[in-house]
Amino acid sequence: MEFVSIDVETANPDMASICQIGIACFNNGQLEREWSSLVNPRDYFDPINVSVHGINETSVSSAPSFEEIYHEIRSLLSGKICVSHTHFDRISMDKAIRKHSLDPIDVVWLDSARIARRAWEECAWKGYGLANVCKIIGFEFKHHDALEDAKACGAIVHAAVEKAGLTLEGWLTRVGQPISGLSSSGGKVALEGNPEGELYGQSVVFTGALSIPRKDAAAMAASIGCSVAPTVSKKIDYLVVGDQDASRLAGKDKSSKHIKAEKLIASGVQIRILKESDFKELVDGAARNA
Repeated sequence: MEFVSIDVETANPDMASICQIGIACFNNGQLEREWSSLVNPRDYFDPINVSVHGINETSVSSAPSFEEIYHEIRSLLSGKICVSHTHFDRISMDKAIRKHSLDPIDVVWLDSARIARRAWEECAWKGYGLANVCKIIGFEFKHHDALEDAKACGAIVHAAVEKAGLTLEGWLTRVGQPISGLSSSGGKVALEGNPEGELYGQSVVFTGALSIPRKDAAAMAASIGCSVAPTVSKKIDYLVVGDQDASRLAGKDKSSKHIKAEKLIASGVQIRILKESDFKELVDGAARNA
């Protein structure tokens, strides 16, 4: 059973702004090789992102650019099954590759979050974040370090293989099948998510000037499993911000929802701020995986 797992950290809400990459190579249940690098995204660092992973402009001042380490990344991933937890990392990689006009890497992607939702009943509809699943399987790691997160993804895959008795190839098939059992949800939201969606059990709020009507954005979120909430609170998982609003550096003209989400993140609440264009790519990626 041979595969690689990958995780990235980003400098700001643009998912192409990769500032760290970690790759772990597994074979027959053993970690054979680990590789990681800081990356100079040649872009600004949002204080919110820095508060999560601790990487800033100074950290990457002498680090290579994505283009400079691309061939090393490609040599590690090409022709392999590549595991990431949810498809954020896959989309970040795809966006960075397109941004720098590089050739796509030929990999078969496998989502360890989708595996967890099918391997552990308590993770089927909620609680399938990387940290919680690792707690369930007893794997200790330092969250929001790209290499540590990549190794954690690999640990989840091995634990699921042992628990379910499925091979890696079997899991490639299983993640495309429905989750068994009944869904449960609590609390009132503006729109409920599709129980079979990749991000079911998580919630999203929209703010700023979107390029599409808000009701269409809500329907897109629901299609991948997200419930759509009207206001920002500790219970939400994502804040989707219009692209122009997300690029404002000084905090000027940010919506009250955006400001509240940043304050919650700074206090330790796990909310991810996404640009609208990245949100659309998440939806497209989920549709391709369905």
